[in-house]
Amino acid sequence: MQSPIFLDVLRAKQNIAPYLPRTPLFKYPALDAAAGLNLYVKHENYQPIGAFKVRGGINLISQLSDDEKTRGVISASTGNHGQSIAYAARIFNVPATIVVPENANPVKVDAMRALGATIVFHGPDFDAAREYCEMLAEEKHLRYVHSGNEPLLIAGVGTHTLEILEDEPDIDVVIVPIGGGSGAAGACIVAKALNPKIRVIGVQAENAPAAYKSWKARAMLEDTNATFAEGLATRTAFALPQKILWDMLDDFILVSEEAMRAAIVMYLQKAKTLSEGAGASSLAGALQLREQLNGRKVALILSGGNITPEQLKMVLA
Repeated sequence: MQSPIFLDVLRAKQNIAPYLPRTPLFKYPALDAAAGLNLYVKHENYQPIGAFKVRGGINLISQLSDDEKTRGVISASTGNHGQSIAYAARIFNVPATIVVPENANPVKVDAMRALGATIVFHGPDFDAAREYCEMLAEEKHLRYVHSGNEPLLIAGVGTHTLEILEDEPDIDVVIVPIGGGSGAAGACIVAKALNPKIRVIGVQAENAPAAYKSWKARAMLEDTNATFAEGLATRTAFALPQKILWDMLDDFILVSEEAMRAAIVMYLQKAKTLSEGAGASSLAGALQLREQLNGRKVALILSGGNITPEQLKMVLA
C-alpha cells in the first residue's frame, strides 16, 4: 500500500474545501499560564461531527468509483471515524453501514444514525467490531473502509496540520493523539515537508498502548485497550500509519487516564471548550513534557469533543 505524500494532502485540501470550513487555531493566555507553556489549540472539536476524522471521510468518499458508491461502504468505528464516513456518505448519496462495539459511545452512535448510516453492534471492543465488519464487507460486496490503512484518509486528516502551519508557520512542536495513527501520520507528512525541524509527538493512553509499543518495537503488536478515551482504544496497530510513523514521528508518549481527565477539566476552565478524552490527550502530553517544551511554540491538536454526559460527570466528579 502506497503511503500518501505532501502533494496528496494539497489535493485533499481542494477536495474538502467545498464541504468543510477551516477550523480555528486559538491561543488562550489562561491556558498558557496554567500549563506554563506557549500553546496553540487546533479546534477539531469544532468540526460538524465534532472530530477531525471528517476531513479524511470526505476526501475518500468523494473519490470512490461510481460502482463503489452504488454498492455502498462499510466501516468499523468506536464513533468518530464512523461519523466521518456517515457524514461524507450523506453528502455524496452513498449507502453506509458502520459496525460499532456493543458498548459504543451513545452520543456518537446517535450522530451516525442521524446522518443516515445503518448501525450494526458487535463485540466488546473496536477490534472485534472491525473483524466482523471485514467479514460483512466480503459477504455483502461492500467497499470496506479501514479506519487507518487508507491513503486518502491519511491525506485528508493531514490538512489539519497544513492549516496550523498556514496560520502559524513558526510552530516548533505539534502534539497529536494516536489511536490508529492516521491523524499523526498526516501531521508528520505535512510538518516534515514544510519544515523538517518541527517535532511531531504522538500521545496514546497508558491503558491502550498497542500503537505506542508497535512504534517502539518497529513491529506490529497487540495490547489491551482499557481506556475511557475510546478514540485511543485500539487493540492492534495499523500497518500504513505505523509505516509512516516509524519513518517520521519524533517521539511517542503514554498518558494516564487521570491526566486526560485533568486535561478535559483544564480545557473547560481555561479555554471554555469541550474535549473528549482522546482530544484532551495532546494537552495531557504537553503537561507531561512541560520541561522539554519550555520556550517552544506548541500546537495541540484537540482531535474531538464528543464526550457523553456520563463521561463528563465522571470527569468532573
